[in-house]
Amino acid sequence: MFTVLDSIRKPFARLFLVLAALWLAACQPAPIANTGGGTAPDRPVAVALLVPHGSADAQEQILARDLENAARLAVADLSGVQIDLRVYATAGQAQQAQQAALAAADDGARIILGPLHAESANAAAVAVAGRNINVLAFSNNPTIAGGNLFILGQTFENTASRLAGFATSQGKSRIMAVYSDNLAGRLGRAAIEQAVRDRGATLAGSVAYEFSQEGVLNAVPTIKSTADANAADAIFLTANTAGALPLFSQMLPENGLGPDRIQYIGLSRWDTPPQTLDLPGVQGGWFALPDPGRTAQFAGRFQAAHGNAPHPIAGLAYDGIAAIGALLRTGDREPFGRNALTQPAGFQGVNGVFRLRPDGTNERGLAVATILDKRVTILSPAPQSFRGAGF
Repeated sequence: MFTVLDSIRKPFARLFLVLAALWLAACQPAPIANTGGGTAPDRPVAVALLVPHGSADAQEQILARDLENAARLAVADLSGVQIDLRVYATAGQAQQAQQAALAAADDGARIILGPLHAESANAAAVAVAGRNINVLAFSNNPTIAGGNLFILGQTFENTASRLAGFATSQGKSRIMAVYSDNLAGRLGRAAIEQAVRDRGATLAGSVAYEFSQEGVLNAVPTIKSTADANAADAIFLTANTAGALPLFSQMLPENGLGPDRIQYIGLSRWDTPPQTLDLPGVQGGWFALPDPGRTAQFAGRFQAAHGNAPHPIAGLAYDGIAAIGALLRTGDREPFGRNALTQPAGFQGVNGVFRLRPDGTNERGLAVATILDKRVTILSPAPQSFRGAGF
């Protein structure tokens, strides 16, 4: 008990800082652009890549390096088209991202891939909206999507929908939400509640907890009483390993809500970091992840090329270039316009099949996994197209 309580303090603080950076509110971008001017098949097409090179955060610098390396790997894999990839540093700052986007537009970029943070992505999109340039950002924050700004990151809505669909297919019909009372948690709760309704299940209550160690402890009795009163057969948690998941996975079973009685479902991935798999309380829990076969293949190629395992979201840069290349191969005079970017068939990437939606968000083909004997087991494979099961 005390080991978990002592070790959870620093992860809570770290995660709060990450969430504050990634989910920063921003103004709305301008109406969507339709790029024009045509594309000459025998000429390289200028594509701008905005990454946080120069950031004061060492981890962001590593991520910037991996995003660039993944994008270059994707460019090298293209056939039949030529991309002139031009890299611009944002330092993880919105003002510099805005300046980088304007410089990219002046340099002739037809489309922008990146930047990373929500505020930076919004600033870049607003800056070039009048230049008829669309932006494919690495953010997963749906509140900034729209206009000429599309997000590539896996969204809460996408994840919640996949898991709620799987849960109902397994006979779970009364699903309660447990969420942190901060911006990310509230967005996660909204995604869970919408997914439960869309899949025809009953929302068996929603319980918030203060994003702190004490907040988790105080919430456990309320979670227990709510689950009992509403006959919940599943608990859908927004918590992850860096936050409340280790504590919940210990406290809920101790209070009569163990995985032997109620199904745990996680909005975040429960297989990272690897030591999460050792937690007794997560055994049998359900979570979603990108196509594991494709991500493993990409990781192996990236490791062989660059000598290190890719950052978990580096594949988004590869996916963005893959989509851009696929659009160029169509020969469309407006390869990066609204209709082309949001084609229903979507694109194939190293994280699996994905498509961009007209509202600027995305859908990704996700697998559903569980943890058995401290190992990840796939319960429902990721769909290979948007015509198959899983959507």
